[in-house]
Amino acid sequence: MSHMKTTIEIADGLLLEAKERAARDGTTLRALVEEGLRTVLGARRPGSFSLRDASVDGHGLSEEFRGAGWERIRETVYEERRG
Repeated sequence: MSHMKTTIEIADGLLLEAKERAARDGTTLRALVEEGLRTVLGARRPGSFSLRDASVDGHGLSEEFRGAGWERIRETVYEERRG
């Protein structure tokens, strides 16, 4: 992999914190910055979104609704709310 030199402006406090973190982790500021950039760029790749599992324990739809269309399910829900 080739490397390119560049200059960036970083807030003083952030730079100090990054240098301290790099020293604590036994790495370099350059490695820490590269890791951060890879993390951010990887998270923003198209198609890399993953939805967290928000399912609940259960056995799916009750027997009366298996095979029913959305219209039937919705009608039942609203009937229960009205009555």
